[in-house]
Amino acid sequence: MLFKLTQAHIIGAFVSYLLGVFIVPFVIEFSQKEGLVDVPNERKIHKNPISRLGGIAIWSSTMLTFLCLVLLSYYPYGSLLSGILLGGSLMFLLGLIDDIYNLDAKFKLLIQLSIATVVYMLGVKIDTIFNPFGGAPFQLGMLSYPITILWIVGISNAVNFIDGVDGLAGSVITVNSITLALVAVTVTPAQPITALIAFILAGSMLAFLTYNFNPAKIFMGDSGALFSGFLLATLSIAGVMKGATLAILLPFMVLAVPIMDITYSSLRRIMKGKSPFVADAEHIHHKLLKAGFSQKITVAILTSVAIVGGAIATYFTGAIKHYLAYIAVLLVIMIILSVISVVTKKQ
Repeated sequence: MLFKLTQAHIIGAFVSYLLGVFIVPFVIEFSQKEGLVDVPNERKIHKNPISRLGGIAIWSSTMLTFLCLVLLSYYPYGSLLSGILLGGSLMFLLGLIDDIYNLDAKFKLLIQLSIATVVYMLGVKIDTIFNPFGGAPFQLGMLSYPITILWIVGISNAVNFIDGVDGLAGSVITVNSITLALVAVTVTPAQPITALIAFILAGSMLAFLTYNFNPAKIFMGDSGALFSGFLLATLSIAGVMKGATLAILLPFMVLAVPIMDITYSSLRRIMKGKSPFVADAEHIHHKLLKAGFSQKITVAILTSVAIVGGAIATYFTGAIKHYLAYIAVLLVIMIILSVISVVTKKQ
């Protein structure tokens, strides 16, 4: 082994960022040439056709970085990795086909349930929940399957739901990834493999954000949102729920923004007698825009909520040094996001 796991975290994030910055311009050029762009309509807030294949860059930089680590004689065996990477790739392919051919919502849901079932069979499952009265955690038994499927499919689509403002989904995913990574190495027993994949995803997402901040040159599309959401969902199972004392609570804090939005959107649609799968322009970010906030302020508000949720989750792990590390890392990330936002504004 050429380097230690902690070094792999840093190298993984750095390599995925460099790969992403290199790949995104080619994706933009290809999608514009082939007409694979997101056309404005009454539900969209952008004014010009924009590439919707950002997921190709996000998925490619993530998977190529993992391949680089393998070639460097570092292969993270176990930790449910095969299920996570296979399921993530299948979700990416589903999203990519949807970005190109615009699949029926119910059909997409059926395929997502099938992918989640395969992943469950490969060992990525929620089998216990926190016992608030003390003692051993509750064993879910037969409820393990429906709860796991609901979590994976729900979070995957929740991330897709918040992808409606330039830079919003990417910023939230970056914060969530960093949070999951730091929580994963803090819980007992530590889950360094989960942290590695989370850091790689964060690097890929930062590269994507270089071209996605307002005014965006590319969107992540369903392929990027479903892939990233799936990784966040499964990494939270493998790295947090299987190690932390407050296992079932921490992911809700970490993923507060997408969970709040999908819950609000689904309940609102159901109360109006509509299908929760029918898209509209009444998500939380739409409400903020209608209230008079700019796209960048909207992103800042919801990203701040994600940071607060992550800070609370990290604090509850009980390791103050990791809590301070989280604050330090997130401050650096926010500075990077701010610089990227300023640079893209001047371009």
